[in-house]
Amino acid sequence: MKTTDDLTALAHDALATLGVPAEVLDDGPSALMARSPLTGGTLLGVRSADADAVERAIADAHEAFLAWRVTPAPVRGQLVKRFGELLRAHKETLADLVTIEVGKIRSEALGEVQEMIDICDFALGLSRQLYGRTMPSERAGHRLQEVWHPLGVVGVISAFNFPVAVWSWNTAVALVCGDAVVWKPSELAPLCALGCGALLDRAIAETGAPAGLSQVVIGGREVGELLVDSPLVPLVSATGSTRMGREVGPRVARRLGRSLLELGGNNAVVLTPSADLQLAINSIVFAAAGTAGQRCTSQRRLIVHESIVDDVVARLASAFDRLPVGDPFEPGTLVGPLVNERASDAMQAALAAVRAQGGEVVTGGERVDTGMGGVWVRPALVRVPEQAGIVLQETFAPILYVLTYRDFDEALALHNSVSQGLSAGIFTSDQGEAERFLAPDGADTGIANVNVATSGAEIGGAFGGEKDTGGGRESGSDAWKAYMRRSTNTINYSGTVQLAQGVDFSV
Repeated sequence: MKTTDDLTALAHDALATLGVPAEVLDDGPSALMARSPLTGGTLLGVRSADADAVERAIADAHEAFLAWRVTPAPVRGQLVKRFGELLRAHKETLADLVTIEVGKIRSEALGEVQEMIDICDFALGLSRQLYGRTMPSERAGHRLQEVWHPLGVVGVISAFNFPVAVWSWNTAVALVCGDAVVWKPSELAPLCALGCGALLDRAIAETGAPAGLSQVVIGGREVGELLVDSPLVPLVSATGSTRMGREVGPRVARRLGRSLLELGGNNAVVLTPSADLQLAINSIVFAAAGTAGQRCTSQRRLIVHESIVDDVVARLASAFDRLPVGDPFEPGTLVGPLVNERASDAMQAALAAVRAQGGEVVTGGERVDTGMGGVWVRPALVRVPEQAGIVLQETFAPILYVLTYRDFDEALALHNSVSQGLSAGIFTSDQGEAERFLAPDGADTGIANVNVATSGAEIGGAFGGEKDTGGGRESGSDAWKAYMRRSTNTINYSGTVQLAQGVDFSV
């Protein structure tokens, strides 16, 4: 069982191994204090960026961009390749920081760093596939084409729950697209950001890329506001709550910038009578309880056919009761801590609302004393009536609401009744139900799965959602287009003046 002193020493060693300069650590009155949810204790002070430092970081990134944008894309890919190699070499060390600052169990922390490695592999291939297109021109002796060019400085604002992966999704793709990146990490995970930044700085130096391409600015809301408002930052990619997105989007739009928003999720699984229940139960337990329910893709709702609901609830209750809650560094632990006391308060308020609205807490929800400090809870399984308003809200904690349905149309209506639209799943052996769930009038989410629950997206597919989730897309597929600007070109090699649409303007 680790103490705060143990975690502080481990964090110190990890930062040194990753090459973080000692001068960025600061115990002064203006420092941001890193803490660990494992014990609730303070670890290290980190130097915060004031307004001048943020403006310098943006200016330095813009200067680096001016050189980087004319570097051939396959050459840019070599930087990302080297970064991926460094991540492979330091996977365990970076995962230590993720567990220390966020509380993820060991396999999830290692899995998050693996996502970083995977996106580097993806981006390396992408560096030779930034394809435009050629279209037939209506004018003889003319060629019409579209090409994609680097955009500029990308501002990344990330949340605590994925303290390294989400930044890497943006950064690896942005770099091969010819952009520079300024990262404002969550105040709850500054050490993870410093470690990532040090590795990327090393890759930049080793490959001869322009210094300043990657900047990390540590601080609170005011740092994020400077990124959001800067005219030198044409794209702001922000991950967080819907409330945050409603502030970021309009502010960026006022200066006619672009925003890529990855916001809240209130994700559901539909469980049908034909489903393989063992497959479903195992998947649902991870989606609901993994990362202690602190993923944007965590499953919040389970919509079960009335004919099987009692059996399903009994199986889930047994599984929830057996989940090992404790030190995430220990083998066998499946549920780590909540990030702070405020998360616990929100969970208890939601459970109180369940009871007030006619629902029942089947099992879980209570605090767990691990002897470490911190905030530990047992995941809660809850049955609620269809009209319970609490299920329309996202609570960032391990609560799974169980609702029942009678026919498939009702299940779809319940699924789509929330304002968020991130991730969804259905478990069924009925091909017709599966196809309807994925159809245009099916699940209204950016991610929809069959016989897979809501958590565990791969980097090859574009990640993001609709409605109050913000509409952004990161990572795979053609998400790279968000980080570039499109130029339509007409080339006249005919030697004559020909106007489009047959216009005659002879002089």
